[in-house]
Amino acid sequence: MDTLTLDGRTFALERAAEPDVPGIVALLTDDEIGAGRESVDLAPYVEAFRDVDRDDAHLLVVVRDDDGMLVATMQLTLLPGLSRGGTKRLLIEAVRVASSTRGSGLGRALIGWAHAWGAARGATLAQLTSDKRRTDAHRFYESLGYTASHEGFKRPLESDAP
Repeated sequence: MDTLTLDGRTFALERAAEPDVPGIVALLTDDEIGAGRESVDLAPYVEAFRDVDRDDAHLLVVVRDDDGMLVATMQLTLLPGLSRGGTKRLLIEAVRVASSTRGSGLGRALIGWAHAWGAARGATLAQLTSDKRRTDAHRFYESLGYTASHEGFKRPLESDAP
């Protein structure tokens, strides 16, 4: 797909494939919050991957280092909408950089790549959410020009199932 070169290191960005699911889940659990939230059962992740992969509005990205190791991931979604004059949004979710690679500039380069990817597809606004406990991530996103302009809400839906 593309490559990013940082301080002489080359990182390959690729569309995720099903065999990448265990590595993506490992990245999702590579911090205190994810370790307590994610599951060791890969079956639901494989099913979710298949849903994401078959929908052209989504791109699940994996990043490999020079040795072919999976060191980052993110999910991009294009959201058409009527508000803001019909603005198409780029939703950036599940951004994870391996703890061994944090501080290398990869996260900054990866978000920059995502912005270009979205803009090339007509998005004029990028948005993301971040757990309130991820204060380091908040500082990172603010350094990229993001502002905490909205309050987000979440609610499980299983209680409403028929």
